[in-house]
Amino acid sequence: MLKKKDKYVVAVVGATGAVGNEMIAVLEERKFPVEKLRLFASERSEGKTLQFEGSEIPVESLKEDSFKGIDIALFSAGAERSKIWAPIAAKSGCVVVDNSSQWRMDPEVPLVVPEVNAHDLKWHKGIIANPNCSTIQMVVALKPIHDAVRIKRVVVTTFQAVSGTGKKAIDELLQQTTDMLNFREIQKNVYPHQIAFNVLPHIDKFLENGYTKEEMKMVNETKKIMGDTSIRVTATTVRVPVFRGHSESVNIETEKKITSNEVRSILSKAQGIVVFDAPEKNVYPLPIEVAGKDPVYVGRIREDESIDNGINMWVVSDNLRKGAALNAVQIAEELVK
Repeated sequence: MLKKKDKYVVAVVGATGAVGNEMIAVLEERKFPVEKLRLFASERSEGKTLQFEGSEIPVESLKEDSFKGIDIALFSAGAERSKIWAPIAAKSGCVVVDNSSQWRMDPEVPLVVPEVNAHDLKWHKGIIANPNCSTIQMVVALKPIHDAVRIKRVVVTTFQAVSGTGKKAIDELLQQTTDMLNFREIQKNVYPHQIAFNVLPHIDKFLENGYTKEEMKMVNETKKIMGDTSIRVTATTVRVPVFRGHSESVNIETEKKITSNEVRSILSKAQGIVVFDAPEKNVYPLPIEVAGKDPVYVGRIREDESIDNGINMWVVSDNLRKGAALNAVQIAEELVK
Protein backbone atom coordinates (compact mmCIF):
# COMPACT_ATOMS: atom_id res chain seq x y z
CA MET A 1 0.00 0.00 0.00
CA LEU A 2 0.98 3.63 -0.46
CA LYS A 3 3.62 4.92 1.94
CA LYS A 4 3.14 8.50 3.13
CA LYS A 5 5.77 10.89 1.73
CA ASP A 6 6.21 14.58 1.08
CA LYS A 7 6.34 13.93 -2.68
CA TYR A 8 5.47 11.00 -4.92
CA VAL A 9 6.71 9.40 -8.12
CA VAL A 10 3.69 9.51 -10.43
CA ALA A 11 3.11 7.86 -13.80
CA VAL A 12 0.55 8.63 -16.49
CA VAL A 13 -0.13 5.65 -18.75
CA GLY A 14 -1.73 6.70 -22.04
CA ALA A 15 -0.10 10.10 -21.68
CA THR A 16 -0.46 11.18 -25.32
CA GLY A 17 -4.24 10.70 -25.47
CA ALA A 18 -6.88 13.36 -24.77
CA VAL A 19 -7.44 12.20 -21.17
CA GLY A 20 -3.73 11.56 -20.57
CA ASN A 21 -2.93 15.12 -21.64
CA GLU A 22 -5.62 16.37 -19.29
CA MET A 23 -4.24 14.28 -16.40
CA ILE A 24 -0.84 15.93 -16.81
CA ALA A 25 -2.45 19.39 -16.88
CA VAL A 26 -4.59 18.68 -13.79
CA LEU A 27 -1.61 17.32 -11.80
CA GLU A 28 0.21 20.59 -12.51
CA GLU A 29 -2.78 22.90 -11.92
CA ARG A 30 -3.68 21.31 -8.58
CA LYS A 31 -0.02 21.24 -7.47
CA PHE A 32 -0.10 17.53 -6.72
CA PRO A 33 3.08 16.66 -4.76
CA VAL A 34 5.01 15.14 -7.67
CA GLU A 35 8.65 14.30 -7.05
CA LYS A 36 9.04 12.84 -10.54
CA LEU A 37 6.60 12.32 -13.42
CA ARG A 38 6.93 9.32 -15.74
CA LEU A 39 4.95 9.23 -18.98
CA PHE A 40 4.00 6.08 -20.87
CA ALA A 41 2.23 5.46 -24.17
CA SER A 42 2.35 3.04 -27.11
CA GLU A 43 5.61 2.26 -28.88
CA ARG A 44 4.82 4.68 -31.71
CA SER A 45 4.88 7.58 -29.20
CA GLU A 46 8.19 6.59 -27.64
CA GLY A 47 10.67 9.47 -27.73
CA LYS A 48 8.05 12.21 -27.89
CA THR A 49 8.13 14.75 -25.08
CA LEU A 50 5.32 16.43 -23.15
CA GLN A 51 5.55 19.46 -20.87
CA PHE A 52 5.11 19.35 -17.11
CA GLU A 53 6.03 22.20 -14.77
CA GLY A 54 8.28 23.79 -17.39
CA SER A 55 10.22 20.61 -18.20
CA GLU A 56 10.07 18.34 -21.22
CA ILE A 57 9.25 14.80 -20.06
CA PRO A 58 10.06 11.94 -22.47
CA VAL A 59 7.36 9.40 -23.33
CA GLU A 60 8.35 5.79 -22.69
CA SER A 61 6.83 2.47 -23.77
CA LEU A 62 5.78 -0.01 -21.09
CA LYS A 63 8.05 -2.83 -19.97
CA GLU A 64 7.76 -5.47 -17.21
CA ASP A 65 9.90 -3.40 -14.85
CA SER A 66 8.49 0.03 -15.76
CA PHE A 67 6.60 0.48 -12.48
CA LYS A 68 9.46 -0.14 -10.08
CA GLY A 69 9.80 2.91 -7.85
CA ILE A 70 6.49 4.44 -8.98
CA ASP A 71 4.02 5.28 -6.20
CA ILE A 72 0.85 6.15 -8.13
CA ALA A 73 -0.04 5.42 -11.77
CA LEU A 74 -2.94 7.11 -13.53
CA PHE A 75 -4.06 4.84 -16.38
CA SER A 76 -5.99 6.00 -19.45
CA ALA A 77 -4.86 3.53 -22.08
CA GLY A 78 -7.99 1.44 -22.66
CA ALA A 79 -9.32 -1.77 -21.12
CA GLU A 80 -7.03 -4.21 -22.94
CA ARG A 81 -3.82 -2.52 -21.80
CA SER A 82 -5.19 -2.02 -18.32
CA LYS A 83 -6.05 -5.71 -18.02
CA ILE A 84 -2.40 -6.58 -18.72
CA TRP A 85 -0.49 -3.74 -17.06
CA ALA A 86 -2.54 -2.70 -14.00
CA PRO A 87 -1.86 -5.99 -12.12
CA ILE A 88 1.86 -5.75 -13.05
CA ALA A 89 1.95 -2.20 -11.67
CA ALA A 90 0.11 -3.20 -8.48
CA LYS A 91 2.54 -6.11 -7.91
CA SER A 92 5.40 -3.59 -8.15
CA GLY A 93 3.93 -1.72 -5.17
CA CYS A 94 2.30 1.00 -7.27
CA VAL A 95 -1.32 2.09 -6.68
CA VAL A 96 -3.21 2.22 -9.99
CA VAL A 97 -6.11 4.60 -10.68
CA ASP A 98 -7.58 3.19 -13.88
CA ASN A 99 -9.83 5.18 -16.21
CA SER A 100 -10.88 2.24 -18.42
CA SER A 101 -13.92 -0.02 -18.02
CA GLN A 102 -11.74 -3.05 -17.19
CA TRP A 103 -11.99 -3.04 -13.37
CA ARG A 104 -15.11 -1.00 -12.64
CA MET A 105 -17.49 -3.83 -11.82
CA ASP A 106 -14.88 -6.11 -10.25
CA PRO A 107 -16.11 -6.69 -6.66
CA GLU A 108 -12.48 -6.59 -5.46
CA VAL A 109 -11.91 -3.11 -6.92
CA PRO A 110 -13.39 0.11 -5.48
CA LEU A 111 -15.18 2.35 -7.99
CA VAL A 112 -14.75 5.84 -6.63
CA VAL A 113 -16.06 9.38 -7.01
CA PRO A 114 -14.45 11.22 -4.06
CA GLU A 115 -17.47 13.48 -3.38
CA VAL A 116 -19.67 10.37 -3.15
CA ASN A 117 -17.76 7.37 -1.77
CA ALA A 118 -14.17 8.25 -0.84
CA HIS A 119 -14.57 5.81 2.08
CA ASP A 120 -14.37 2.90 -0.41
CA LEU A 121 -10.69 3.70 -0.99
CA LYS A 122 -9.93 2.03 2.35
CA TRP A 123 -10.36 -1.47 0.89
CA HIS A 124 -8.39 -1.12 -2.35
CA LYS A 125 -5.84 -3.83 -3.14
CA GLY A 126 -3.64 -1.81 -5.47
CA ILE A 127 -6.16 -1.01 -8.22
CA ILE A 128 -8.87 1.66 -8.02
CA ALA A 129 -11.37 2.20 -10.83
CA ASN A 130 -12.34 5.61 -12.18
CA PRO A 131 -16.01 5.47 -13.28
CA ASN A 132 -17.47 6.21 -16.68
CA CYS A 133 -17.54 9.93 -17.48
CA SER A 134 -21.33 10.17 -17.78
CA THR A 135 -21.82 8.25 -14.52
CA ILE A 136 -19.42 10.46 -12.55
CA GLN A 137 -21.23 13.75 -13.15
CA MET A 138 -24.63 12.19 -12.54
CA VAL A 139 -23.79 10.57 -9.17
CA VAL A 140 -22.18 13.80 -7.91
CA ALA A 141 -25.59 15.42 -8.40
CA LEU A 142 -27.60 12.43 -7.14
CA LYS A 143 -25.80 11.66 -3.88
CA PRO A 144 -26.85 14.74 -1.83
CA ILE A 145 -30.49 14.19 -2.87
CA HIS A 146 -30.28 10.46 -2.11
CA ASP A 147 -28.93 11.24 1.36
CA ALA A 148 -31.84 13.61 1.99
CA VAL A 149 -34.87 11.74 0.61
CA ARG A 150 -33.58 8.46 -0.89
CA ILE A 151 -33.79 8.03 -4.65
CA LYS A 152 -35.90 5.09 -5.87
CA ARG A 153 -35.50 5.45 -9.63
CA VAL A 154 -33.40 7.37 -12.17
CA VAL A 155 -34.21 7.92 -15.87
CA VAL A 156 -31.31 9.58 -17.70
CA THR A 157 -30.73 10.65 -21.29
CA THR A 158 -27.22 11.81 -22.10
CA PHE A 159 -25.91 14.20 -24.76
CA GLN A 160 -22.25 13.25 -24.95
CA ALA A 161 -19.39 15.12 -26.61
CA VAL A 162 -17.14 13.45 -29.18
CA SER A 163 -14.07 13.91 -26.96
CA GLY A 164 -15.47 11.00 -24.95
CA THR A 165 -14.41 8.80 -27.86
CA GLY A 166 -10.97 10.40 -28.15
CA LYS A 167 -8.83 12.61 -30.35
CA LYS A 168 -9.76 10.83 -33.61
CA ALA A 169 -13.43 11.63 -32.98
CA ILE A 170 -12.63 15.29 -32.28
CA ASP A 171 -10.73 15.43 -35.57
CA GLU A 172 -13.59 13.68 -37.40
CA LEU A 173 -16.21 16.17 -36.18
CA LEU A 174 -13.97 19.07 -37.17
CA GLN A 175 -13.25 17.58 -40.60
CA GLN A 176 -16.89 16.66 -41.31
CA THR A 177 -18.06 20.14 -40.30
CA THR A 178 -15.46 21.74 -42.58
CA ASP A 179 -16.41 19.41 -45.44
CA MET A 180 -20.14 20.07 -44.98
CA LEU A 181 -19.63 23.83 -45.10
CA ASN A 182 -17.49 23.48 -48.21
CA PHE A 183 -19.88 21.08 -49.98
CA ARG A 184 -17.39 18.22 -49.94
CA GLU A 185 -18.15 14.53 -49.49
CA ILE A 186 -18.33 13.40 -45.87
CA GLN A 187 -15.89 10.72 -44.68
CA LYS A 188 -16.94 8.42 -41.80
CA ASN A 189 -14.21 6.56 -39.94
CA VAL A 190 -14.85 6.76 -36.18
CA TYR A 191 -18.66 6.57 -36.03
CA PRO A 192 -21.01 4.48 -38.21
CA HIS A 193 -22.86 7.62 -39.30
CA GLN A 194 -22.02 11.27 -39.87
CA ILE A 195 -21.70 13.07 -36.51
CA ALA A 196 -21.56 16.66 -37.83
CA PHE A 197 -25.02 18.29 -37.60
CA ASN A 198 -26.43 14.97 -36.37
CA VAL A 199 -27.11 12.98 -33.19
CA LEU A 200 -26.41 9.27 -32.75
CA PRO A 201 -28.39 7.26 -30.16
CA HIS A 202 -25.51 4.81 -30.08
CA ILE A 203 -22.48 4.86 -27.74
CA ASP A 204 -20.40 1.67 -27.52
CA LYS A 205 -21.71 -1.75 -28.63
CA PHE A 206 -25.32 -2.89 -28.54
CA LEU A 207 -26.11 -5.73 -26.14
CA GLU A 208 -28.72 -8.49 -26.30
CA ASN A 209 -31.12 -6.52 -24.09
CA GLY A 210 -31.23 -3.66 -26.64
CA TYR A 211 -29.17 -1.32 -24.46
CA THR A 212 -25.64 -0.24 -25.32
CA LYS A 213 -22.63 -0.99 -23.12
CA GLU A 214 -22.46 2.72 -22.24
CA GLU A 215 -26.06 2.66 -21.02
CA MET A 216 -25.49 -0.43 -18.89
CA LYS A 217 -22.32 1.13 -17.46
CA MET A 218 -24.47 3.97 -16.13
CA VAL A 219 -27.00 1.50 -14.70
CA ASN A 220 -24.49 -0.76 -12.94
CA GLU A 221 -21.87 1.80 -11.92
CA THR A 222 -24.45 4.10 -10.31
CA LYS A 223 -25.59 1.33 -7.97
CA LYS A 224 -22.02 0.38 -7.03
CA ILE A 225 -20.83 3.96 -6.38
CA MET A 226 -23.97 4.93 -4.44
CA GLY A 227 -23.73 1.71 -2.42
CA ASP A 228 -27.41 0.95 -3.03
CA THR A 229 -28.39 -1.84 -5.42
CA SER A 230 -32.10 -1.09 -4.93
CA ILE A 231 -31.93 2.13 -6.99
CA ARG A 232 -33.52 1.46 -10.37
CA VAL A 233 -31.70 3.13 -13.26
CA THR A 234 -32.46 3.28 -16.97
CA ALA A 235 -30.36 5.19 -19.50
CA THR A 236 -30.31 6.30 -23.13
CA THR A 237 -26.90 7.58 -24.21
CA VAL A 238 -26.58 9.83 -27.25
CA ARG A 239 -23.52 11.18 -29.08
CA VAL A 240 -23.91 14.82 -30.15
CA PRO A 241 -21.76 17.14 -32.33
CA VAL A 242 -20.15 18.88 -29.34
CA PHE A 243 -16.39 18.85 -28.84
CA ARG A 244 -16.22 18.91 -25.06
CA GLY A 245 -18.72 18.60 -22.20
CA HIS A 246 -21.40 15.98 -21.53
CA SER A 247 -24.99 17.05 -20.81
CA GLU A 248 -27.64 14.91 -19.14
CA SER A 249 -31.38 15.13 -18.68
CA VAL A 250 -31.93 13.39 -15.34
CA ASN A 251 -35.35 12.44 -13.96
CA ILE A 252 -35.48 11.02 -10.43
CA GLU A 253 -38.23 9.55 -8.30
CA THR A 254 -37.69 9.86 -4.55
CA GLU A 255 -39.09 8.00 -1.56
CA LYS A 256 -40.06 11.22 0.23
CA LYS A 257 -41.38 14.42 -1.30
CA ILE A 258 -38.80 17.12 -2.07
CA THR A 259 -39.45 20.48 -3.72
CA SER A 260 -37.33 22.05 -6.45
CA ASN A 261 -36.27 24.80 -4.04
CA GLU A 262 -35.14 22.20 -1.51
CA VAL A 263 -33.10 20.48 -4.23
CA ARG A 264 -31.46 23.81 -5.14
CA SER A 265 -30.63 24.42 -1.49
CA ILE A 266 -29.15 20.93 -0.98
CA LEU A 267 -27.09 21.00 -4.17
CA SER A 268 -25.82 24.54 -3.60
CA LYS A 269 -24.16 23.32 -0.38
CA ALA A 270 -22.78 20.11 -1.91
CA GLN A 271 -19.10 19.60 -2.71
CA GLY A 272 -18.16 19.82 -6.40
CA ILE A 273 -21.50 21.23 -7.61
CA VAL A 274 -22.49 24.62 -8.98
CA VAL A 275 -26.22 25.32 -9.17
CA PHE A 276 -26.68 27.35 -12.35
CA ASP A 277 -30.43 27.72 -12.49
CA ALA A 278 -32.28 30.89 -13.48
CA PRO A 279 -34.13 29.92 -16.69
CA GLU A 280 -36.13 33.16 -16.71
CA LYS A 281 -32.77 34.87 -17.40
CA ASN A 282 -31.63 32.14 -19.82
CA VAL A 283 -29.26 30.81 -17.16
CA TYR A 284 -28.68 27.05 -17.34
CA PRO A 285 -25.56 24.93 -17.83
CA LEU A 286 -24.10 24.73 -21.35
CA PRO A 287 -21.20 22.52 -22.49
CA ILE A 288 -19.40 25.45 -24.12
CA GLU A 289 -19.39 27.26 -20.78
CA VAL A 290 -18.26 24.36 -18.59
CA ALA A 291 -15.37 23.26 -20.85
CA GLY A 292 -12.12 23.50 -18.90
CA LYS A 293 -13.91 23.85 -15.55
CA ASP A 294 -13.92 21.41 -12.65
CA PRO A 295 -17.43 21.41 -11.09
CA VAL A 296 -20.59 19.59 -12.07
CA TYR A 297 -23.18 22.20 -13.07
CA VAL A 298 -26.88 21.63 -12.39
CA GLY A 299 -29.82 23.61 -13.71
CA ARG A 300 -33.41 23.32 -15.01
CA ILE A 301 -34.35 21.93 -11.58
CA ARG A 302 -38.11 21.42 -11.48
CA GLU A 303 -40.71 19.09 -10.06
CA ASP A 304 -41.97 16.29 -12.29
CA GLU A 305 -45.71 16.89 -12.52
CA SER A 306 -46.38 13.36 -13.83
CA ILE A 307 -45.55 11.61 -10.53
CA ASP A 308 -45.88 12.43 -6.82
CA ASN A 309 -42.19 12.53 -5.85
CA GLY A 310 -40.29 13.44 -8.99
CA ILE A 311 -37.55 15.90 -9.90
CA ASN A 312 -36.07 16.84 -13.29
CA MET A 313 -32.53 18.23 -13.61
CA TRP A 314 -30.08 19.21 -16.34
CA VAL A 315 -26.54 18.14 -15.42
CA VAL A 316 -23.46 19.30 -17.40
CA SER A 317 -19.75 18.75 -16.82
CA ASP A 318 -16.46 18.67 -18.69
CA ASN A 319 -16.05 14.97 -19.54
CA LEU A 320 -12.25 15.21 -19.84
CA ARG A 321 -11.90 16.85 -16.43
CA LYS A 322 -14.44 15.74 -13.80
CA GLY A 323 -15.49 12.91 -16.10
CA ALA A 324 -11.95 11.51 -16.28
CA ALA A 325 -8.68 13.28 -15.42
CA LEU A 326 -9.82 15.42 -12.49
CA ASN A 327 -11.65 12.55 -10.80
CA ALA A 328 -8.52 10.37 -11.11
CA VAL A 329 -6.30 13.08 -9.60
CA GLN A 330 -8.85 13.67 -6.82
CA ILE A 331 -8.63 9.96 -6.00
CA ALA A 332 -4.83 10.30 -5.85
CA GLU A 333 -5.23 13.32 -3.56
CA GLU A 334 -7.41 11.26 -1.21
CA LEU A 335 -4.74 8.52 -1.18
CA VAL A 336 -1.97 10.90 -0.09
CA LYS A 337 -3.98 12.76 2.58
